Amino acid sequence: MKLAIVTAYPPSKVTLNEYAYHLVKHFRQKEEVTELILLTDKTEEPKDVAFMEDGCKITIKECWEFNSYSNITSVTRAISNVKPDAVLFNLQFMKFGDKKVAAALGLMLPLVCKMKKIPSIVLLHNILEEVDLGSAGFTQSKLMQKVYGFIGSTLTRLILQADVVAVTMQKYVDILEHKYNAKNVKLIPHGTFEIPEIPDFNVPVSPMEIMTFGKFGTYKKVEGMIEAVEKVRNSTGLDLEVVIAGTDNPNVPGYLAKVREDYKHVPQVRFTGYVEENEVPKLFNDSAVVVFPYTSTTGSSGVLHQAGSYGKAVVMPDLGDLALLVQDEGYRGEFFDPTCVDSLATAIENIVTNETYRRELGKTNYEAATAHPMSQIAQIYLNTFNKIIEKRA
Repeated sequence: MKLAIVTAYPPSKVTLNEYAYHLVKHFRQKEEVTELILLTDKTEEPKDVAFMEDGCKITIKECWEFNSYSNITSVTRAISNVKPDAVLFNLQFMKFGDKKVAAALGLMLPLVCKMKKIPSIVLLHNILEEVDLGSAGFTQSKLMQKVYGFIGSTLTRLILQADVVAVTMQKYVDILEHKYNAKNVKLIPHGTFEIPEIPDFNVPVSPMEIMTFGKFGTYKKVEGMIEAVEKVRNSTGLDLEVVIAGTDNPNVPGYLAKVREDYKHVPQVRFTGYVEENEVPKLFNDSAVVVFPYTSTTGSSGVLHQAGSYGKAVVMPDLGDLALLVQDEGYRGEFFDPTCVDSLATAIENIVTNETYRRELGKTNYEAATAHPMSQIAQIYLNTFNKIIEKRA
């Protein structure tokens, strides 16, 4: 199979690029894949394909740009030129831009594949019905939220023109089937990127690192986490370091710089900036606790699956998709009220002051992560493509 994947790809700063990196690694190991064609966003630095010595041929075509109105044309031209047997789209609603028209035009590409009679699957990481538009940085206006809802429904119908729309949570399947009468929605779990043989559940304790990882500024805010760790330091006397790993959300440029300035009086707060893929294992291995300082959620959490794969205890808000993941996939953690710093401090303290409990959480999360390795997820996509091709034949 000659498989094309439309996605952002490292060293891209566009969302979901890390997911694509790990999915490509495992697609490349599958015997039925003869060539992978990555139809990616343009980046100044070369794409990260350090694993190219193994597996099938990889062809990279940088053919789209964030917020470009011409993406639908340039990606369509690239698909026509490479003539793939099938196309996988790695999408969420703001994949091609945070401007309405640019984002919408990019999401018409599954319809293009349908018109060209090319088998296609859309991996849709979130659905607008489950996104808090205010907290996620879209708009605070109630009127505009209704407008976004209408636009989102229209775009969802375009996305559903793919042969199969894969989502990572059963709740998303239920909503799409009920609201849109969709018959082509399939649950395919998010999967776990890397699964060490057995992680070392011991962690450095001087200092003990309290880490968060992501793109910050919209519904991911770190001020409360810094203040919570200060409270835990004062109440326990423990040597704790706050590690904020990642970058600003594209919708909120300058957010982390302002946080750094506002909290410069707080000791042991470290901002890592963008984390390269080869730096991720050390980032997680050195951490005692992974915190999710979210005010809402916008889909299945890749960071939670990563934390599980490294055997980490986690602290999560008791809301939305994270709570569902715990229920559906068997993860465990300390929950907190996302509106209350004291609640977050208590959750962190419950873990850092109880070594047995911390290790127990880490082991449970490792077991949950190993249930869906990325190699298994890649095979599910290939099996689904084969069914689409057989049905057409």
